[in-house]
Amino acid sequence: MRLIDYIINPLRERKPGRGLLLFGISVVLTVIIMAIFAPWISPYNPTQIGADVFAPPSSKHLMGTNNLGQDVFSRIIWGSRIILYVVAIATTLSILVGVPLGLLSGYRGGKVDRTLSMIMDSIYSFPSLILAIVIAVVLGPSPVNTAIAIAFVYVPTYFRMVRGQTLSLKNQLFVEAARAIGVKDWETMRKYILPNVLPTVLVVFTLSVADAILTEAGLSFLGLSVTPPTPDWGYDLRVGQPFLLDGYWWLAFFPGIMIMLLAMGFAMIGEAINERLSLGTR
Repeated sequence: MRLIDYIINPLRERKPGRGLLLFGISVVLTVIIMAIFAPWISPYNPTQIGADVFAPPSSKHLMGTNNLGQDVFSRIIWGSRIILYVVAIATTLSILVGVPLGLLSGYRGGKVDRTLSMIMDSIYSFPSLILAIVIAVVLGPSPVNTAIAIAFVYVPTYFRMVRGQTLSLKNQLFVEAARAIGVKDWETMRKYILPNVLPTVLVVFTLSVADAILTEAGLSFLGLSVTPPTPDWGYDLRVGQPFLLDGYWWLAFFPGIMIMLLAMGFAMIGEAINERLSLGTR
């Protein structure tokens, strides 16, 4: 079954979780559309300083303005590009490293498995946010460095899941048959084992993306991702937080709610796919 079926089929079936899945896909697609069409959707330049500071939400400024007179709505739209860019690079790197290493470790076993498992367990034992902060501090603040820091943190997640699946698959009859007819190890892993672990990778991907969004926002909040005046949800949340007690709630509310919604959207998609996989194995 194609991977896309794990998303499309639940939408066709009327089940209790269908509404949550639809909500998750709607949120993610909305943010993606915002990022793609930001130059046309954004009513103002997100970095332009204006005289109308601390303006509350109105028809002129849908989400108000910040302490520099910058339009919050425009910064929300352009900020979607940064967070999607960072998360896309981070998850791609972690998949490209974690999945092949997991296949190799689970299939070969022996010293290779013990060595890779020890390395990955050492990385996994550190709290993810603290490890990402350390790497981001060493590399310096930039979206690419932030993506590298996040990718390093999530490689063990993909490794562990793929390794576990490979260990259970490598002794199956279809794998033993491939080895019996002389298929090389890498060909066996690529053609016979990898397609069977991809659904699990898809679930881990959607759930790790949700966690990576929060990690990116945390790094931005600490000033370790982008530099001013680049629009970023985590950075804008940090800027608006000191003004909450003064009644300027919109400065922190809108960036915070967007971070929460995007993370929740990916998490809902992941849970729906995971539930379908669980039902399919019963």
